[in-house]
Amino acid sequence: MNKPLRVAAIGAACAVASATLYGAGVAGAVQSTANSTHEPYNIGLLTRDIDTYYGTTQDADGVYQASPDSPYAKDLARIDADAKRYIDQVARKARHGKHGKKPAVVFDIDDTLLLSLDYEKKNNYGYDSATWAAYVDKADRPEVFGSPELVRYAAKKGVTVFYNSGLSEAQRAAAVANLKKVGADVNLDAEHMFLKDTANPPSYLSHCATPGAWKCTTVQFKSATRKHIEDLGYDIVANVGDQYSDLDGGYADRTYKLPNPTYFVD
Repeated sequence: MNKPLRVAAIGAACAVASATLYGAGVAGAVQSTANSTHEPYNIGLLTRDIDTYYGTTQDADGVYQASPDSPYAKDLARIDADAKRYIDQVARKARHGKHGKKPAVVFDIDDTLLLSLDYEKKNNYGYDSATWAAYVDKADRPEVFGSPELVRYAAKKGVTVFYNSGLSEAQRAAAVANLKKVGADVNLDAEHMFLKDTANPPSYLSHCATPGAWKCTTVQFKSATRKHIEDLGYDIVANVGDQYSDLDGGYADRTYKLPNPTYFVD
């Protein structure tokens, strides 16, 4: 996962959890940085606000965890409840033949299903590709509260689950192991989990990627992947992610933006 604009985006996101910003169907809203004519928000205060939002504590193993009673957890619960109601509606229509294509839901992985708070906190909300890769390879991230349950809920209702992630092909085994560990053990095969393959990009990305020459933006990569899924005969009824770039570009009936005040991927 490439994470540009991290520090600038921390400030933008920490309008810290106005729940309206993180509600359903708001893809396309833009998180802006501080007005350049004014002093930016103090980063020390900002990180304190982030800790308050997550209810950040260190467990006995020294791992930073979010609190299940935090504002973050409560925002997630509201979004999950809305998504479940919507999935119920879609599933009922599909059972009664009112839904043409097969319904599907697409999930991002990083900070949509697997929480990276410990990495963010210990790296002072910075990013280094080597340390990030090592962190992912540990396959020990905790769940984003409620998200693995939402995966299972969709599958139980007959809605096909796909994953659309900026993790690399080299990180596939770690991603699968970690998702199994948190209970998102649904459709973890290559036909349902789409990762970034810069060495051998699929043909549906030929407009922005060729072998060894990856030029796709996050929006291009993810939206083209969703189009590919729909071309397979599915209707993506819901697309779930923590970044606007997970959601922009179309090919989803509804989008669910999960809160993430720690980084911004454009």
